[in-house]
Amino acid sequence: MARLQSLRDAPGTSREYETVYILRPNTANDGVAEINTKVKGIIEGMGGKILKVDNWGKRRLAYEVAKERKGIYLYWRYLATAGVVEETERNLRMLDLVIRFMTVRLDESINPEARPTEIDDASYERAATTAADEEDLFLSRGDAAPAGDDDDEYENPVAEAPIGQEN
Repeated sequence: MARLQSLRDAPGTSREYETVYILRPNTANDGVAEINTKVKGIIEGMGGKILKVDNWGKRRLAYEVAKERKGIYLYWRYLATAGVVEETERNLRMLDLVIRFMTVRLDESINPEARPTEIDDASYERAATTAADEEDLFLSRGDAAPAGDDDDEYENPVAEAPIGQEN
């Protein structure tokens, strides 16, 4: 079913949107690439134009979402009509790896030919690879204390002085 164009939109123009979605932190790079391919197919298949794709990496969530404390953040900026956003969000809602998503309209009545795209095949590959976050790297090193942090060398002059006497 074709969606009616809004009367506010000038003919031949699109709206600019950005979508951020959060994947489960244990999602492999192949899973991230699969979801990115699906989103790309929806946007371009319905006449949209992708401007930017970025993988923000694994980050700690502000609060627990779907029993997860961390998530992999992906950012998309694109030109499309409102029907593309509805279809993209419908597909994201059905994927188990997606724990949250949000789309925001940035601008309207944009000429798609006037907006340059920053996308090439390498940008999709970069968006599919998620680097380990600093907390995971720190935990994988073990509980080794950093150099110069020995408890034996630390002296507290206040603790050594008897009560009632000053140093």
